[in-house]
Amino acid sequence: MPRPPEREATTGHLSLTRRALAVTAANMWFLLVAMGSLTASLASPTPSPAPVPLGAQCLGSACFALFGMSRSFAEAGDVCEAGGGHLMTVRSTVASEAIALLLLPRDHFDSAWLGLRLPENRCVEPAKRLRGFQWATGDERTDFVAWESNGSVAKGPRCGPTCVAVTRQLKWQERACDASAEAIFCEYSYPNGTCGPLPSTFAVSYLTPFGARESDLVASPPGTTVAVQSLGVVLECRAQGSNGSFEWGSAAPGAWDCQLQNGGCQDQCHLDEQGPPRCACPEGETLLEDQRSCWSPCASLGCQHHCEPQGDSGVCMCFEGYMLGSDGKSCVDIDDCQATPGLCEQVCVNTEGSFHCDCWQGYVLTNDKCLRENWGCFDLTCEHECNLVGGEYKCTCSEGYSPDPKNPNKCLQVCNQTECAAQCDPHGVNDCLCPEHFILDVKADGQKLCTDINECESGYCGSLKCINTPGSYKCICPDGRIQGDNFCEQPTEEPDEFSGETETYPKLSVPPSFAPPKAGSSRGTLVAIIVSVTLTIVMLVVIICYLLKKHCAAQSISDYKSQQSESGVALQHVSPSCDSSRQKM
Repeated sequence: MPRPPEREATTGHLSLTRRALAVTAANMWFLLVAMGSLTASLASPTPSPAPVPLGAQCLGSACFALFGMSRSFAEAGDVCEAGGGHLMTVRSTVASEAIALLLLPRDHFDSAWLGLRLPENRCVEPAKRLRGFQWATGDERTDFVAWESNGSVAKGPRCGPTCVAVTRQLKWQERACDASAEAIFCEYSYPNGTCGPLPSTFAVSYLTPFGARESDLVASPPGTTVAVQSLGVVLECRAQGSNGSFEWGSAAPGAWDCQLQNGGCQDQCHLDEQGPPRCACPEGETLLEDQRSCWSPCASLGCQHHCEPQGDSGVCMCFEGYMLGSDGKSCVDIDDCQATPGLCEQVCVNTEGSFHCDCWQGYVLTNDKCLRENWGCFDLTCEHECNLVGGEYKCTCSEGYSPDPKNPNKCLQVCNQTECAAQCDPHGVNDCLCPEHFILDVKADGQKLCTDINECESGYCGSLKCINTPGSYKCICPDGRIQGDNFCEQPTEEPDEFSGETETYPKLSVPPSFAPPKAGSSRGTLVAIIVSVTLTIVMLVVIICYLLKKHCAAQSISDYKSQQSESGVALQHVSPSCDSSRQKM
């Protein structure tokens, strides 16, 4: 059945009335809450500001502060605890010096509380360094005491509770704990680390967490802020990096002035003329969210030896003598002795990343060779090698060298050709050596050779015939007479600078002619014939000897030119036939 219009109007009016009453009730509730809060705020006193120390000194991981407040011992402890510390402990001369720096300049204080107290129901024990007193930390450990002399001679037992204050004479004075001292010494510990000082070239203002404001702090505890007004920079001592060390930084991203600690940039700090300072990273690294730290793909890999960036990732690599482990990060030592057999003559010993050679019992390692103990070569100081030659130990030379005639233990570089490869130091560009009487010649392709010096072109033999040899030369004398001013006149012992050789050829005698014999003198004719035959035979013998000697000389020169020097082999060679001919002569 439809509702009459009058009924509907009445119902709507009642609904509106109920809503108005609900809103009014809500407003009244908020008003009551506000009035209650206001009443509570008026009833509760405004908290007093935290006390500010007169001065502070920070050394290592501890800070000491002096508060100029007259309080009892217990009240003094509350002041220190409000800043996160406790009454000061003086365990060393360093802490005592900090007290002197803070207390002596302020002559209106005669004493200040220390954190040293004799507990209740405990009496003084003169035999102990602290006399039975305990630090605020609950221990009795110390390396330093400064008791007043009158305290140790007081009569009768003294029992706690008794507290200690330091005087202007820096002495420890016992007094009642409910008495007052003009000042308080507090100590704040920061075992996790502190921040170092900023450069002294800037005027700075440090504000510590316990309220000290100083312009010069050797160490700053975490939470300390520092303002550099000349640069408009404010920094905070906060934990940085993965190792948690404390450094000066900023919560805001980006660099600050590059003049101060490189702007906080891990790598490079750039100061743009029209913009703020900005940080930059090396190639292959990117800036992190703080816009100061750099990140590389290798940073998170944890490679044991080395990482080579490749795109957005990296590859771990190992040093020589190691191979990459199965995890792709660690490096495992390679057993060189098993990987490359024959590295050592007798015994190979593997080491971490390398190896070394050893010898069997009865042998000694000498110049990378295992030699028997008491070996004959021990007494020789061979420059190159020592070998058994003809039942006797002798020094021998490597290929390209020959024994020094003046010192058989030394070796000289030799070249029996007109050109030989130069002995060059691989670490020096132009550090090359050539044998004596050879000159260094650098070819167009960069090859470095030792070229024989042709002494014959320099006229060393004068008018005599000259034959050039590798590293030397020979002067050939045509006859046995000393003529002119040439090398044939040189004495038997030639000067050192003359490396050539002089040979003298025999003089050929021409047989005299004889007049025909007179008729009728048969006896004289026979004698003449015999003499002629004899002279002819003598002349033939001389000619044959001359030809044989000439042939042997030419063969010696040819052999010298083509001879290849070998270690331990004589450098001269003479034909057996020529040798026998000389012996016969």
